[in-house]
Amino acid sequence: MYNLGIDIGGTNLRAGIVDKNGTIIMRIDKKIDRDKNVEKIVFDIEILLNSLLKQVNMSNNNLKSIGIGIPGIVKKNGLVNCINLGWDNIDFIGKLKEKMPLLDFNVDNDATAAALGEAIFGSMKGKSISVMYTIGTGVGGGIIIDKKIYSGSHNRGSEIGHIVVGESFYDCNCGNNGCLETFCSATAIIEYVKKNIYEGHKTSIYDIVDGDLDKINAEMIFDEYRKNDDLSIEAVKRFIKFLSIGIAGVVNTLDPDIISIGGGVSRSSDVFLPTLREEVKKHIMYKDEEICDIVCATLGSDAGIIGAAYL
Repeated sequence: MYNLGIDIGGTNLRAGIVDKNGTIIMRIDKKIDRDKNVEKIVFDIEILLNSLLKQVNMSNNNLKSIGIGIPGIVKKNGLVNCINLGWDNIDFIGKLKEKMPLLDFNVDNDATAAALGEAIFGSMKGKSISVMYTIGTGVGGGIIIDKKIYSGSHNRGSEIGHIVVGESFYDCNCGNNGCLETFCSATAIIEYVKKNIYEGHKTSIYDIVDGDLDKINAEMIFDEYRKNDDLSIEAVKRFIKFLSIGIAGVVNTLDPDIISIGGGVSRSSDVFLPTLREEVKKHIMYKDEEICDIVCATLGSDAGIIGAAYL
């Protein structure tokens, strides 16, 4: 028997058939239409599912479970909210069942699904209490306790990217000010650099993008940090400072065995990971006690598919 995982992002659908060892034996991707219409996405999911099964010469009977990670939440009443997709109280699961009545689907937050994948097969394997940060365009998170997802009493838990850690110069998409996401996401790092350039700060990044600030990306900032660009150093230090505050809050609350950092920003872990642990210790309650391991995720972009398959 195999599991099938689908990862719905802001621009792409990614699906894969996963074996018992967490290996994706066949995968397929598809662009999401600009209007992000839920009926069209459900239609595309059916196409991807059938295409995958055909490619590996399987039927629905070969599937143990089908899971879908979404960039939003599934409420206790089963309705789905996804800000990035423009979905508000959508009966996504009902629409899936309407289109594919013989199949059962498990749906959860995409970052939570990625955390589950890392907890079962990746960087957090074998740990009892695991927390994952997915740091990319935003900051997502997942809490896994004894291989089970913790989402709280209203299915809205583990939004660790929206812990308020300070006062930011711009509001978060969620409507609050000071969310970790506005300090530590790739977007936040870029916006901080752009803000300082507008204010007259000199940086090699300006020359790299030939004055077109819309071309700035987070990887570029980490690269210039390695070359001792002053503004990039300031931006990365700010990132580390607020990420350590956010992680310390989770450590004080859950005392996890391990924290894993994934997402696009984790590709620059050589810059921030060596000092992050010591910065976290500055903000925890019991400073002389041992704290959890802080590591990088190991499944990369496959974590969402693998975790979704095991929801």
